[in-house]
Amino acid sequence: MYGSEKVPDDSERTAFRKAEKKYKLYYDDTSKSSKKKKQPKQVDLSEVLDFKSILESHIHNGDVPSGIISLQSDFDFPVFCLESRPGFYFIPGALSVEEQCQWIRESLTTFPQPPNRTNHNAFYGPLNDLFIAAKEKKVLVEEGSDPTSLVSKCDTSVSNGDVHRWKFYEEHTVSSRGNTCKSILASGLLRKLRWSTLGLQFEWSKRNYDVSLPHNKIPDVLCQLAKRMAAPAMPKGEQFQPEAAIVNYFGIGDTLGGHLDDMEADWSKPIVSMSLGCKAIFLLGGKSREDTPVAMFLRSGDIVLMAGEARECFHGVPRIFTDKEHAEITPIELWFSHEDDLGFLEYIRTSRININIRQVF
Repeated sequence: MYGSEKVPDDSERTAFRKAEKKYKLYYDDTSKSSKKKKQPKQVDLSEVLDFKSILESHIHNGDVPSGIISLQSDFDFPVFCLESRPGFYFIPGALSVEEQCQWIRESLTTFPQPPNRTNHNAFYGPLNDLFIAAKEKKVLVEEGSDPTSLVSKCDTSVSNGDVHRWKFYEEHTVSSRGNTCKSILASGLLRKLRWSTLGLQFEWSKRNYDVSLPHNKIPDVLCQLAKRMAAPAMPKGEQFQPEAAIVNYFGIGDTLGGHLDDMEADWSKPIVSMSLGCKAIFLLGGKSREDTPVAMFLRSGDIVLMAGEARECFHGVPRIFTDKEHAEITPIELWFSHEDDLGFLEYIRTSRININIRQVF
């Protein structure tokens, strides 16, 4: 992580870390020309589970590969389980293209809105309408107590004169004022959006839920979807109660390192995880980082449930595929082809969004 750290060789890496390294995006540096577009290095994907292919085979002939179980459920589509990972459920293509695009819209426009918190809060404070500001090519400007700064020339107030605040302005307005304040393009901030939290707010620095923080309830439509999808993993006679959600945003080269989701009170209740946008590789390990993880593709519309013993398994995302050949988002591109949707189209062509919904108590 840091430059002074000794970089471990393969003999010192855990099995999970080796798998992360295997699938991570690396670029081919053999090209001598700096003007030539960098090409991703080829990676062996032959051992990656492909539930889309498994589903197609199951529909045609009823077969599933060894180690995989097709679970009977109330859905119109199969739910798959892994014999080696009790409590793990994979529902391929669970969301229609319309539903996928609905939740992409919400993830970019509604979910980052205050009082929901994002990774930007720590530095910029609450930001309203980030996606709209990016679409309108606005600039976020720091407003301070300096009388020569932009705030003295705008109809805005600053509390007590000593609290720095940030506000979006038209780009031409900022340019005409000169370089008197710190500023950043809204489009850059959108690309740097890494997470937002819905419902009960997760405090990342303390790794727990802070019930004292202002929050809105999770939208009812998302609650109903999560309850329905969680059903195969729920203890008999119980219903999933969505209380919090974390939305993760991935861009080119982004990864999610191996981790446990262990801050909820009752691990018998599943995490409901929805994939949107570009295809990814998901690693599902065991209870130790030394356990060799199972690699599988996650496509837009897939849903994963992790409950019971699976909640104790390390998992992560070492790779998303943003090239046209492997991203597999053509249906989403067609849905977002209207002029009003070009902002969503531009974003999701090189991005993945994951919404994971939890019952906290």
